[in-house]
Amino acid sequence: VVIGSVLVPGARAPHLVDHEMVLGMRPGSVLVDIAVDQGGCFEDSHPTTHADPTFVVGDSVFYCVANMPGAVPHTSTYALTNATMRYVVLLADEGWRGACGLRGELRRGLATHGGRLVSAPVGEALGIESVGVSEVL
Repeated sequence: VVIGSVLVPGARAPHLVDHEMVLGMRPGSVLVDIAVDQGGCFEDSHPTTHADPTFVVGDSVFYCVANMPGAVPHTSTYALTNATMRYVVLLADEGWRGACGLRGELRRGLATHGGRLVSAPVGEALGIESVGVSEVL
């Protein structure tokens, strides 16, 4: 079993496993591409659905369901709420500028403001000029 979970914020996931590597795997190998929503980290990956979740390349089975948490919506909503509620409260108490000033993770999550792109990875991926987040805070 190979689980791929690469995340490059604002950019496509790099392909870490190429087609030849898949063909060289033991028969019955399973590849789960959690990064399929960002383009996939296996060369042979393409998005599948919960209704038709797998496909075969060589003798290996791929599972590349986009939005995997959608299979367990109540559980994933509970987990997401637990992970984000402190930020919601901070944003409500301090406003977006104050919250971004206090928490680096919120600053790094800011992508645009006032028509200006502040995410360098998104700018690089799309060939668009970006500015530093400090310019909009």
